[in-house]
Amino acid sequence: MAGNNFESNYNTKIAEKVLDSFESARVLSKNVNTQKLTNAFSPKSGTTIDFKRPTDYRSVRTADGDVTLETKSEIVVGNAQGVVQDYVTVFADYDEVDEALKMGDLSDFFPKMGQRIATDLEVDFAIFMMKNCALLSGSPGNQVSTWKEVARAGAVMKGAGIPKDAPWYYTMNPYVQADLADIQRGLGTAPDLVSEAHRNATLSDNFGGMKVMTSETLGSFTTGAGADRAGTLSANPVVTYVGAKDTMTQVLAVTAFQANLVVAAGEVITIAGRNRLNLSTRKPVVDETGSQVLWTGIVTAPVTLSGAGAGNLVVTGPAIFEANGQYDTVDSAPVSGDVVTLGGSAATLYQPNLFWHRDAFSIGSVDIKKLSSVDTLAETADGLQLRVSRGSDFLGNKNKVRFDLHPAYAVLNPFYAGHGYGTA
Repeated sequence: MAGNNFESNYNTKIAEKVLDSFESARVLSKNVNTQKLTNAFSPKSGTTIDFKRPTDYRSVRTADGDVTLETKSEIVVGNAQGVVQDYVTVFADYDEVDEALKMGDLSDFFPKMGQRIATDLEVDFAIFMMKNCALLSGSPGNQVSTWKEVARAGAVMKGAGIPKDAPWYYTMNPYVQADLADIQRGLGTAPDLVSEAHRNATLSDNFGGMKVMTSETLGSFTTGAGADRAGTLSANPVVTYVGAKDTMTQVLAVTAFQANLVVAAGEVITIAGRNRLNLSTRKPVVDETGSQVLWTGIVTAPVTLSGAGAGNLVVTGPAIFEANGQYDTVDSAPVSGDVVTLGGSAATLYQPNLFWHRDAFSIGSVDIKKLSSVDTLAETADGLQLRVSRGSDFLGNKNKVRFDLHPAYAVLNPFYAGHGYGTA
């Protein structure tokens, strides 16, 4: 007769508890297009995978319908790239004696491990989002202090021509939430959602066309020391869509900044006289004062400029200007000598709020192979996979446990996301 054996479903129960705690701690990663990267990676795909960017076209107007002499639309296909990130792993071992006499119900320990994976994922993904935005609401250095300034981000997205074919989101620092608490009544309550953290984080389900949330995992950056934060372009940047279509970034060669200035990833950059266009109408964007909105880019990687304040800044949300006009993002081409300014002040820590369309970013996970027959794979409703592994060191009389997530990120469209600050 077979003896008692409870091992067959023990790993499954652990996986369920860890998955529940992982899900309960997610906020930002639940509100992007996870479907793009779900089941996208395999041994054949490698560490990157491409997604076709949507094409755009231009129309012509003629009195007689004869387009013989008109400029035709160009079919230019770009790729957004999903990139595999490092593993996120929590692992531990414990003595058999500790397990037997001191640890009690192990289910008290394992969920905390799932929460740690989720928190680290949220922090890492928030930094990724912060470095890959193109839009700006408000001015760096001004704290959001009114709901009007939150709503302004929705106006920025509408003005930029971002479609309403999927949800828009805005997330803020919890202290900003506290500052707005006195005028929060009447905004509405969030619906019952799967994620406890998501439910607790949601302040309004629809304010200014956006779901408004709080998050303590927002990314931050510190600007470099040096008062001279304005310089000039030292060369004409590439302003064609073909040059930007796969990365949606642009290299700006600059000079005359502060000597040896360290430019941080996440800093906002503007070019004087180059104004943003609505991506739907390709017409100028005009703000509440009647002024045209300057083009903005976000620095994607840190750079230390030379002693002459020169170097190459890689920015996301490229300034595109072509004769065809089909993919233009600015009303005129940036050229050498244009004044370039970094937002904010020197040697200052910034943590911008974020706003985005669901299809601005994507997150997924790589299918993880089992290490042994006792491994269990658990998957969230939106396709993120966790591996639960248990083993032992029978010579050392220890049990071992590890939990793994292998994420992948993609920037689908940086023009669909931005930094949210207050106004002066």
